[in-house]
Amino acid sequence: MSGVVVRVATGPADREACFSVRKEVFVAEQNVPQEIEYDAYDAPDADTVHVLAVGPDGPLGTGRLLHGPAAAGKTGGDASVGSLGRLAVTRAARGLGIGAALVRAIEDAARERGLAAVDLHAQTQATGFYERLGYVAYGDEFLDAGIAHLAMRREL
Repeated sequence: MSGVVVRVATGPADREACFSVRKEVFVAEQNVPQEIEYDAYDAPDADTVHVLAVGPDGPLGTGRLLHGPAAAGKTGGDASVGSLGRLAVTRAARGLGIGAALVRAIEDAARERGLAAVDLHAQTQATGFYERLGYVAYGDEFLDAGIAHLAMRREL
């Protein structure tokens, strides 16, 4: 990960960099319709924490943390649990540890907000990645954007 910085996104340019990674990974690569990829939690006034991985040649990865009322619908209404989502790493940057660094940055942001755990909805092909980071699957498999997912949680 030499030359890569992972940090909380600040300002419009960082947010656009996050969205460009998501567009490359989810919309172009995985064929997720653009109209469902972006939501109210991406609005500039949303209380959402976006994290960004940037290398010498530009953005490499992103993810976001929903917390408080924004996370309630994804965490069963438990205000002490945050929701990690929209984790994406560009194809060229995969296998470099950027995804793990983004998850840890999101967990740090969750701790700073006093959260006790982080939930996520993992694409089933990515559950091994999250298990290596301490997440445990629960519940039944479900479809989101036509892609199989499992709910997972990690206590902080």
